[in-house]
Amino acid sequence: MARLKVLLVLFSMVLLAACSSTPPKNMDDICDIFEEKDDWYDDSKDSFEKWGVPIQVQLAIIHQESRFQYDAETEMQYFLWIIPIGRQSSAYGYAQAKDDTWDWYMKSTKNWGADRDDFDDAVDFIGWYGKQSYDMLKISKWDAKNQYLAYHEGHGGYKRKTYNSKPWLIKVAQKVDKRARRYGAQLKGCEDKLNSGWWFW
Repeated sequence: MARLKVLLVLFSMVLLAACSSTPPKNMDDICDIFEEKDDWYDDSKDSFEKWGVPIQVQLAIIHQESRFQYDAETEMQYFLWIIPIGRQSSAYGYAQAKDDTWDWYMKSTKNWGADRDDFDDAVDFIGWYGKQSYDMLKISKWDAKNQYLAYHEGHGGYKRKTYNSKPWLIKVAQKVDKRARRYGAQLKGCEDKLNSGWWFW
C-alpha cells in the first residue's frame, strides 16, 4: 500500500510538471491562458507592478518569440545541409533571450537564479527589458509595436533604425501590437475574476 501511494505521488508530480510546461491550449485568448495556467497571471502581474510593462504586452511578445514553449530554441544550422554547426543564436526559452542579454538582466536585477525556461523569470525579464527600452529610448511601455522592435533589434539597432531595412520585421511588430491590443481587451473581461482569486476554484 505504501509503495502504491509513493507511485501515485510520483505520477502526480510528473503529470503536474508536464501540464505546467506545455503551451496553453488556446493561445488566442488571454483569459483562457490564465485559466489553464493558474500561476501565470500572478507572475505577469508581479512583473507589471515592478516594471510597468502591461500584461498583454508581455504575453504578446512571448507568443511571438516562443509560442509559449518553455524550451524554445533557434533553428540548427548545417554545413552542406548535413553537418550541424550550431544554432542561429543563443536565444532560448519563453522569451528567446540571448546569453549576453540574460546575463545583463541577472546582473542588473541580482536575480542570479533566474532561468529562461521558467515563466515567472521570463515575464520578469520582458518587463525589465521594456523598462530599459523606456529609459534609454523613451518607448512607451504600452507601445507593443516599438517595444517589440527594440526587443528584437536591441537598443543599439533600434537607435540606428535597422528595422527600416526589414519590412518583414515591421509586419511582425504590427502583429505583436494587434495581439497585445486583443489580449488587453480580453483581459478587461476577466481581470476582476483573476484578481478575486475565485476564478481557479
